Amino acid sequence: EEAIFIDGTKIEANANKFTFVWRKSTERYSEKLIEKSNQLYDKLLEKEIIPAIEQESEEELSVQELEEIVEKLDEKIEEYDDKIEACEVGSERKKIRSERKFPKQVRKQFVDFVTRKQKYQKDMEIFGDRNSYSKTDPDATFMRMKDDYMKNGQLKAGYNVQIATEGQYALAYNVFPNPTDTRTLIPFLDTIEANFFELPEFIVADAGYGSEQNYEDILKNRNRTPLITYNQ
Repeated sequence: EEAIFIDGTKIEANANKFTFVWRKSTERYSEKLIEKSNQLYDKLLEKEIIPAIEQESEEELSVQELEEIVEKLDEKIEEYDDKIEACEVGSERKKIRSERKFPKQVRKQFVDFVTRKQKYQKDMEIFGDRNSYSKTDPDATFMRMKDDYMKNGQLKAGYNVQIATEGQYALAYNVFPNPTDTRTLIPFLDTIEANFFELPEFIVADAGYGSEQNYEDILKNRNRTPLITYNQ
């Protein structure tokens, strides 16, 4: 009734260590896709291959807008096909086929843009506020394990398990995808209050939990006393 003692440990997920997806890489690839799709769209307008489409944003083309461009290119390619069928002069047919080549190549690229943009959007939804996830266990985040059996400091997909104890009894626990203890304290205290018991007077934890945000939350929002070393 006087204090709880909080600590955490990282547990390796049942996921292959080579299934990582990184937020920074996804953001970088997404930016390149936006740049390239905008350039190709401008080129299509410049060559008057397709008419301009109505865009929600001038910065980037949405998935729906990319699909609309594919549809317009399909129509244009169909026009060329009809012309080729109707044309009887061999040299003319060759010329039309040559003109059709660029729209067909660009269409293939825009189909690829649609697939990749959908994937990047899904990746960002899975990340949430995390920087990585595992393809075989999307809830797991890549983090450094305290006890690394390989002894080479590799990142592995895992979970951050938080436990509140008193007198060597585990009183409450929760599992988090965030590797840093600093950012797990407030949601863990919320879990304790919502599902376990009323917080005692003293909240005790090591320097891994020390931050101004955590002190302020315990002092002002919960009216309790934090006994937590500041990490600097």
